[in-house]
Amino acid sequence: MTVPPVTTADPTRETAGADWWQGAVIYQIYPRSFCDTNGDGIGDLAGITRHIDEIAALGVDALWLSPFFTSPMQDFGYDVADYCDVDPLFGTLADFDTLVATAQRHGLKIIIDLVLSHTADQHPWFATSRTSRDNAKANWYVWADPKPDGTPPSNWLSVFGGSAWAWESRRRQYYLHNFLTSQPDLNFHEPAVQDALLDVARFWLARGVAGFRLDTVNFYFHDAALRDNPPAPPGAHVSTVAPVNPYAYQLHLYDKNRPENLAFLERLRRVMDAFPGTMSVGEIGSDHDVYALTAAYTERGCRLHMAYNFDLLGPFTGAAVVRRSVEAMEAGIGTGWPSWAFSNHDSVRMVTRWHHEADRTGFAPVAVALLTCLRGTPCLYQGEELGLTEADVPFERIQDPYGKAFWPEYKGRDGCRTPMPWTDSNPGAGFSNAEPWLPIPADHRAAAVAVQAADPASPLSRIRSFLQWRRGFPALKTGTIRFLDAPDPGLLLIRTTATAQILCAFNLGATAIVLPLARNIVPMPLTGHGFDSRVTGNGIELPPFGAFFGVL
Repeated sequence: MTVPPVTTADPTRETAGADWWQGAVIYQIYPRSFCDTNGDGIGDLAGITRHIDEIAALGVDALWLSPFFTSPMQDFGYDVADYCDVDPLFGTLADFDTLVATAQRHGLKIIIDLVLSHTADQHPWFATSRTSRDNAKANWYVWADPKPDGTPPSNWLSVFGGSAWAWESRRRQYYLHNFLTSQPDLNFHEPAVQDALLDVARFWLARGVAGFRLDTVNFYFHDAALRDNPPAPPGAHVSTVAPVNPYAYQLHLYDKNRPENLAFLERLRRVMDAFPGTMSVGEIGSDHDVYALTAAYTERGCRLHMAYNFDLLGPFTGAAVVRRSVEAMEAGIGTGWPSWAFSNHDSVRMVTRWHHEADRTGFAPVAVALLTCLRGTPCLYQGEELGLTEADVPFERIQDPYGKAFWPEYKGRDGCRTPMPWTDSNPGAGFSNAEPWLPIPADHRAAAVAVQAADPASPLSRIRSFLQWRRGFPALKTGTIRFLDAPDPGLLLIRTTATAQILCAFNLGATAIVLPLARNIVPMPLTGHGFDSRVTGNGIELPPFGAFFGVL
């Protein structure tokens, strides 16, 4: 593939509000599952354009689109065969341009998911690289000779199970794949690879995207000496993979998190700075030094604009975990800026993971309110505003290769990827007129957008109202944060700017609680946010899944 020529930065692009992303609400869309307009059971770009009105009404600021590039779909778009074109499943480049223009008219920015660490094995770069050791792209991927006994060159493991090395008979070498064998890793030690990927970034920036979500951003470089990873310490906490995955048995010192990555991110930042008002958010999948990595990757003005990790996406949930993770990030991030999410396309849906399926109507609004009141940039995953539960997809309908590899102890990611229910009709729930690529549970149809939009007490209506209300309080977007002691499942935090202090109180439990306040804390209650609570002599009385906001 040759990257098409791009124009230089648009001099008319607005520079005002260059830090718009700080505290903005990003809405993640998984295109396969958002809306199907051509009747093939798979969502497409035109489907996103069709629902821009509803997205804008939600009160978000930007859309993050999971990959829609040309792909064999072994990992559903995270295996890219052409970085600069749209897969026919999703439409065309013209459809993408229409989506960007429509979003901009509604005040929404478009962020796209760039998968730079690896390609599909069907990418032309790899098709050339694998043919010999001396072709023009021979060094574009990570190749290594076997050990004398024929075994792989290191003990590195794939996130999807087994060795991270696959044999190529034509070269009589192994190639590295941190994920599927059909996802060979690019060799970032090769300058030509970096140059080609930076050209890809320029191509999309010139088309008007507001920035990138960078998949597996800490996987770009590998240890050139191919040193073995040591075993993980006994009792190590793992948030990035299922406990049944042997990947959790290693401390990943040499297959990712390499210091050489910083220089490449600086190059990428210089590209982005040529397009004012754009931003980058990196996914850091690591259980080792994650806060130090985030600080280095997001050092202000140098590399990424912000980054998120898996702390609040893993199996350990609750008020204490939220406070511990946020305080650890605040202590370690330096001049950087964090991003937070409770759900995404790789994790069990928030309502199910936090064990509130029976209480989703009450829990979803307070969880989204908490997420959007943390210091950082929140990412809201499609369906989170409906309080959707994790779908139970039977094995015969499982599509995710990760789920197939570890079934039944781990059922994969399909349960959070089922199609968006727009109506309560059958069988496609307004998503498609055909059989959807994944089944839509009956309880999702009952929670459809059309059903909830007509109910002012629904999660959708309440979350819409809250996100619109939040926009009027800069302290909830860019203020500093500190926590006050509170009994579980309560959380007390203060967001502060030079001109305002707002006390936020949350009850993440299904029973009423009282959060005591110090004598010198006397908040003036704010209204209009849609939550019930009251201040008494004992403190803040919160009903189940209640919240309080007051000015100090």
